[in-house]
Amino acid sequence: MSQLSPEHEQQIRQVLAACPLMPVITIHDPDDAVPLCQALVDGGIGVLEITLRTRHGLEAIRKVRRAIPEALVGAGTVTSLRQFREVESAGAQFVITPGVTEAILDFAITATVPLLPGVATASDLMLAYSLGYRQFKFFPAEVAGGIGALKALAGPFPDVIFCPTGGIRQNTAAEYLALDNVVTVGGTWLTPADVVARRDWSAITDIARESLGSLQGHG
Repeated sequence: MSQLSPEHEQQIRQVLAACPLMPVITIHDPDDAVPLCQALVDGGIGVLEITLRTRHGLEAIRKVRRAIPEALVGAGTVTSLRQFREVESAGAQFVITPGVTEAILDFAITATVPLLPGVATASDLMLAYSLGYRQFKFFPAEVAGGIGALKALAGPFPDVIFCPTGGIRQNTAAEYLALDNVVTVGGTWLTPADVVARRDWSAITDIARESLGSLQGHG
């Protein structure tokens, strides 16, 4: 059975350690991709998860990679091998899935970019763990048990670290980051739909800056 390489594990570990907050970005207008992501970077967010929840995701990844080379740009909501290959070609620097399949886990072992697999249960985690994965997205965090679940998972899996995503808000992010097995949290609160719709990029920068500021002394 193939195992995840130490190089891949180190790559995804570096992504997670780069910033305590990871915005979950859904692009509805491709013209918004670069200014939105630039606003986040201006606010101190250096890691960006651009999802495939709309048809503009791939184009957005390409644009942002070219326009903001200092940012780490990954692809989220990847649910198939076809999408995995597409985001690799688009220049994504990491891949995030909402869940796990054996096919995706196996493919990612030899892929050119590292995978952060999504898990919601101990069984999901064990499947990926057996292949060498030690870093995971915990999704949907609040629905799947939140802080209590992450504390419970720390017992049987003391060497696993998480990026919880799903239902987390600015005022709860610090509570998650206070856990020893959480290194970063993901969320959509950094890109409110109404603020993006009116293209108030300075407000996005303010939200990013305030969110990072609220973490002082935590984590």
